Amino acid sequence: MDEAAELSASIAQIVQRLKGTHLHSQLEKQAKECLHRPEVKLESLKDDVRRLLKESGWERKLQNAVYRELHILPPPGHPRAPPEHTKEPLAYMRKAQAAWEKRITKSLNSMCTELGIPLARKRPVSEQKELTNKWNEMGTDEPDLSKFRPVYAPKDFLEVLIALRNPNNDCSEELTVRSHWGLIQVSLNVRDIPQMREMYPELGFTYGQLGIDDHTHVSPDLFESEHIHIGQKVVSEQDSAAAQQYSRQGCPTGLRAQLWTLIVNSTTDPEDMTHYEQLKARVIHHDLLVDNLIYKDVKLTASNDDYYFVFEDYLYQVLLCFSRDTAVLEHFNYNSATPPKSSIQSKAGSEQFHVVYPPNGVIPFHGFSMYVAPLCFLYNEPSKLYSVFREMYIRYFFRLHSISSHPSGLVSLCLQFERLLQTQLPQLFYHLREIGAQPLRIAFKWIVRAFSGYLSTDQLLLLWDRILGYDSLEIVAVLAAAVFAFRAENLMEVTSLASAEVVICKQAVLADLSTLKVMPLIQILLFATAI
Repeated sequence: MDEAAELSASIAQIVQRLKGTHLHSQLEKQAKECLHRPEVKLESLKDDVRRLLKESGWERKLQNAVYRELHILPPPGHPRAPPEHTKEPLAYMRKAQAAWEKRITKSLNSMCTELGIPLARKRPVSEQKELTNKWNEMGTDEPDLSKFRPVYAPKDFLEVLIALRNPNNDCSEELTVRSHWGLIQVSLNVRDIPQMREMYPELGFTYGQLGIDDHTHVSPDLFESEHIHIGQKVVSEQDSAAAQQYSRQGCPTGLRAQLWTLIVNSTTDPEDMTHYEQLKARVIHHDLLVDNLIYKDVKLTASNDDYYFVFEDYLYQVLLCFSRDTAVLEHFNYNSATPPKSSIQSKAGSEQFHVVYPPNGVIPFHGFSMYVAPLCFLYNEPSKLYSVFREMYIRYFFRLHSISSHPSGLVSLCLQFERLLQTQLPQLFYHLREIGAQPLRIAFKWIVRAFSGYLSTDQLLLLWDRILGYDSLEIVAVLAAAVFAFRAENLMEVTSLASAEVVICKQAVLADLSTLKVMPLIQILLFATAI
């Protein structure tokens, strides 16, 4: 489509999505109230109503809602393209994702059969009362989870990505190009260093950055003071676009929660509170098999983390509610994945129905709770924490556990990581490959979690500032490559995968969390290396 047709299609799509929302009804109500104002004249009705809506802040709310839709919706495709092309344009990626989903569903069903536990059941009244009473202290529970196992772990998913092949490529070609050095054997368009410098100009040496203490061009104290002042103004203006641009240079600790809320357009309307309470009621009334997977994951990950163990109760509350939220299903319109379904019998027992299971269509895996854990530092109100996490998930995190060709998809991030190392540190990459220590096998777990659980929280939040600021997960792959660049000299001495992991993870990088400053590493890799 040409630009005019594409713009027209995007506008129609956004208008259609906003119709029927709470915002739409509130705008209509406000507009009608404006008609009774004495300053509204018949001859200038449209302009007067628009002016009053602007003065009362409703125009800004509408702008923020439109801005959110622009970031979530995929660009309109060709009118004749089949619907599945919107989810994923490459057929072999769709096929691989479908096969992976069957494998996950089979694993879940096998667990259900082996343990003799139903996928869902209504809780007895006594159990409902008990759960209601201990809702804020679920972490004190010690249920027997020994029989449950994660449906899959990141390393299982890596093997699937390694096996990906484009059937249109000639597999008989000699392995002479750099792309064959790595584990990812598909060709996707990922940025090189010059393109990244264009994409991330604010990360250059001439810009001030929160998270870089020894900036040579701008006094850190002077920059921070001015940056905080600007941040306060952005928050007072309630402008999502301005907040996103601002976060590219990092968010001050005291403003981060408000800025992130603004960027993802997470509202605090009574309707949002009601929605959260409805989800809570669903958790109390029905027990799901995936609840045990959530409990198990929190116990295995966040509960054992020095930073996040104190938020165990919050994690249960948010993740259990998330599993019941059918509003999450909407993201499957632009996700290469398809929500899993299960068969249930009617009350009469004569018919079978296929329903999405779990209700949100997302089966948790090992490490899933770490997408929520860092947000607990920002929001102490469960409903607000939930709202921001859900927006973060349907924008970014779902891409970290699905197979797609999207630039922020996991396949592209893995390829981006390998390409950066191949081009900037070819000797290191070749050495690690020769000793059987492919860099991606070490870095994959970082990428899947967007480094959650592997960085100190202050550094992780600075990294996530940039994910939100640039509306891209690409910076995660850049940091993964930067960590290898930081330890390149030591890595050239290792002789096995095990020793490479020791150098990377236990010597002054990720074990001593306070020593790794993420922004200088990213900045050096992008702007201090020769092209």
